[in-house]
Amino acid sequence: MRIRLNGKDYETQAESLHALCRELRLEREDRVVILDGYQSDEDLPLHRGAVVAVIEKGTLPPEDCLEEMLCARHTPGVHEKVKKARVAVAGLGGLGSNIALSLARTGVGTLHLVDFDVVEPSNLNRQQYRISHLGLAKAEALKQEIAEVNPFVRVEAETLRVTEENAPALFKEDPIVCEAFDNPEAKAMLVNTLLTQCPEKTLVAASGMAGYGSGNRIKTRRVMGNFYLCGDEETEAQTGCGLMAPRVAICAGHQANTILRLILGCKTV
Repeated sequence: MRIRLNGKDYETQAESLHALCRELRLEREDRVVILDGYQSDEDLPLHRGAVVAVIEKGTLPPEDCLEEMLCARHTPGVHEKVKKARVAVAGLGGLGSNIALSLARTGVGTLHLVDFDVVEPSNLNRQQYRISHLGLAKAEALKQEIAEVNPFVRVEAETLRVTEENAPALFKEDPIVCEAFDNPEAKAMLVNTLLTQCPEKTLVAASGMAGYGSGNRIKTRRVMGNFYLCGDEETEAQTGCGLMAPRVAICAGHQANTILRLILGCKTV
């Protein structure tokens, strides 16, 4: 029967995963097997058209197989859609750096990353940077990180401050824009500018993720039309209530997941 194995058409006589591995001469302890997005050690039956990844542990696969393996645990059909998508992330701090890496791991085809700032030590408490990135522009540092995670994502990195004047032209090519600023004034500026001047765009913003309150209070809601808001909408960063990795990452996860759902055509948040 014909299946899809590691990104290529493959004709096999095997009728199950274990039989396929024997055919490929791979021992059980040396490989990971994924069938239609589900990893299993069970001897699951194969079917015509099955999407299978058989990954040798500790081995860098050929480049023409690597992308397929990176996305092997996705539900079949997802990667084809996300690879065609283009998303902008405005602000690359605790929210934006987490969002961008989540979207890169998901395989979003093009990421447009924008931030004016450089990496400094206090960023390391919640942002996806390392000591080796200190002093680098955040956009460039994150581009390096993404290249190490998924080299098949096209990253357009820009080091500049987003303003009311430049935002419409800056995000002209981006159908989905993710607002990820730390500053409330900057958040309001971008949301108001895009809603009034670029109403055709989909905007995913955030409000309220500071401190260490319950993560269950962070929600996603559709505010209006193409505008989605993630967070508890109350807890702002202030004296005595700082920004910490867990809750910021939860909110970033909501934003990234909302973007994924929009790309896949899901009708509800």
